[in-house]
Amino acid sequence: MRADEQAAPRTRKPGVWGGLVYHWPTIRRVLIWVFVLAVAAMLVMLAREVDWAEVYAAMRGTRPEVLAVAAGFVALSYALYSSYDVLGKRYTGHDLGRLRTVLICAISYAFNLSLGSFVGGMGFRYRLYSRHGISAATTTRILGLSLATNWMGYFMLGGLVFASGVVSMPKGWEVGTGALRLIGVALVAVAIAYIAMCAFSRRREWSIKGHEILLPSGRMAVLQIALSMASWMSIGGIIYILLEGRVDFFVVLGVFMLSGIAGAFAHIPGGLGVIEAVFVALLSGQLPTAKILGALVVYRAIYYLLPLALATVAYLIVEASLKKQGQGVG
Repeated sequence: MRADEQAAPRTRKPGVWGGLVYHWPTIRRVLIWVFVLAVAAMLVMLAREVDWAEVYAAMRGTRPEVLAVAAGFVALSYALYSSYDVLGKRYTGHDLGRLRTVLICAISYAFNLSLGSFVGGMGFRYRLYSRHGISAATTTRILGLSLATNWMGYFMLGGLVFASGVVSMPKGWEVGTGALRLIGVALVAVAIAYIAMCAFSRRREWSIKGHEILLPSGRMAVLQIALSMASWMSIGGIIYILLEGRVDFFVVLGVFMLSGIAGAFAHIPGGLGVIEAVFVALLSGQLPTAKILGALVVYRAIYYLLPLALATVAYLIVEASLKKQGQGVG
């Protein structure tokens, strides 16, 4: 056989897992759209069954003292979340003052809740930090630590709540109560593994796509998770207060954390509609639907819309003051 007649070397066909990895972006988009359509169907059915006059009456029936306590928890929640970037200041060593760091994080968070992470969590952070002379690389590290703080605290707290079995899943759902408890154990294990890695890993630095990642200390990892857990609990506390304590706090917290991950998976800013659908599905056996939806509408008003209005004013003031001082790059 001549050299030019030799058979070309055979290429190995990718296995099942290789094919899944190769097609994962497409599969992921399909799954997200299926989830979004399922949620949309649930919302349509829910909207047809709800007496919106009763929902409005439930909203108007919110007592002033209940609203005042809930507003206090809103302020506490924003203060706790804004402390994430104070950890970021310590982590990166930038010289921007703490109050201005907290302000930037609070503004970004308010826009993040209503407009999504790319506009709020990322866009406003990069804009405001750059206007204060903080490099994009440093901002990326701040953002990365904030994301880790938020989700590791979610894993720890959500895992503990799910593993405890306080949340009972409705019959017919794909994820039953037993499976949810196993998921909770797995989430706690991930959070503990993060602490262990930060405390004991010999390798402290990685470079991913040109970005340097420095592992925080074990002490900071514990602080991250404690701060994030307090932040998540404060949000759950707002809804618990607006429901006037008619449902156990940890049940409300567990339902909220389930709805939060569902909203994040659906990529819907603020989990609009998703949170409401999950709460009604899991709590309608304990409370009237109108009461649940009325409390959630008030929650959105005081946790999303009011802070967004304040953040808009604060952002314009910051931009005007920086322009007047001749700071930033415009």
